[in-house]
Amino acid sequence: MAPSIVEQPNAAQDLGLAERAVLDQDEVESGLQNRTEGIIQAPLIQNILSQLDGVFPFDEAVIEALPKDVTFTSVESFGTSAWTVTGRVTAQRTDGSIQRFFLKVAYGEHGRLMLGGEHVSSKMIYSVMPDFIPTPYGYGRYKVQSPDTYFYLSQFIDMDVTTAPDPEDLMGKLAELHKNSQSPTGKFGFPVTTYDGNIPHHVTWESKWVDFFRNLFLHACSLDAEVNEPWPELELAVRQMGDAVIPQLLGNLRQSGSDEPVKPCLIHGDLWEGNRGIDMETGESVVYDASSYFAHNEMEFGNWRSELNTFFRSKTYMAHYLRRFPAAEPVEEFDDRNRLYSIKVAINYSAMRPGSIRRKTAYNNMCYLIHKYAPIEGVEQYDPRSDPFVTGAHFQVYSSSD
Repeated sequence: MAPSIVEQPNAAQDLGLAERAVLDQDEVESGLQNRTEGIIQAPLIQNILSQLDGVFPFDEAVIEALPKDVTFTSVESFGTSAWTVTGRVTAQRTDGSIQRFFLKVAYGEHGRLMLGGEHVSSKMIYSVMPDFIPTPYGYGRYKVQSPDTYFYLSQFIDMDVTTAPDPEDLMGKLAELHKNSQSPTGKFGFPVTTYDGNIPHHVTWESKWVDFFRNLFLHACSLDAEVNEPWPELELAVRQMGDAVIPQLLGNLRQSGSDEPVKPCLIHGDLWEGNRGIDMETGESVVYDASSYFAHNEMEFGNWRSELNTFFRSKTYMAHYLRRFPAAEPVEEFDDRNRLYSIKVAINYSAMRPGSIRRKTAYNNMCYLIHKYAPIEGVEQYDPRSDPFVTGAHFQVYSSSD
């Protein structure tokens, strides 16, 4: 097991000096607000890898981020990623035993913000649930001057990423994370911008969940509109969602059995089947690739009805979770809220992958909610044949069929 690190990363100022130098909160927030936010283009990792000619990009900055009781011995490529170069670092402890670390490397402004957001997300999850995420060790900039290169270093865990997780274990841990986390401001949001791929979440602090989610949703839709073909019916649907549907569905949310509003909970933020595994040593569920913010806890499951998942669509998982963290009031609107949250995830993916069929999935679900809660002329009827949650349609992430 990795040595325990005692950190309380509850806000951006808790970053170390080296981390703060590359992830300044004011810079991140102002950058997000000053573009609607045009998507920061990430260098194509395939092009980067071809230029490296099989040599893993490594730098002394990573060695300095290692725990003080280990000595670096080697690094090798490990795994695949759409936005980063990933590797495994091997080091030797003072007693002669071996310790391994997982390393992500990314480039340019996108790499700086993306890996910085993951680092803060992981530290926050770790502070609440240290056995639920690989131990975060460091984040920073390579010393090499060009190209601008950034890294995130964490514990290496040998995982089974193909077997479905035990529902009681995974959902119990998620419920505990959501229940025990505390927003540092008491609001919904996050101290730094987090990313889903090359798409930034809009995470400016808001007192009310309905306001935060509306901003999050409309921001994702604006990025989608920047990179995809004009679609007047979708644009109409987006306006109606923001003006009428979201306020109706989220404006009066309350904790289960209470008149109190829902509390901000720390969520993973990008939890689908590809971002979790089973620790081969302990047999317990582990999550990674966090892209967090403080949200209504049910937001965690917006991705679960999508084309990217299979076993997460099973009612068993949600049943286990709801026994530990009951659905918000009104309970009867739980599935509609889940559909709403899934739209944000789908439109986010569409902005990341122009031409994706998930844009149609998002629009179809908007049509369902509009006709149910705030009907207007000009949007189509919901078609269950285009709903992957109904049909069971599935594709691999970044496949040619998406």
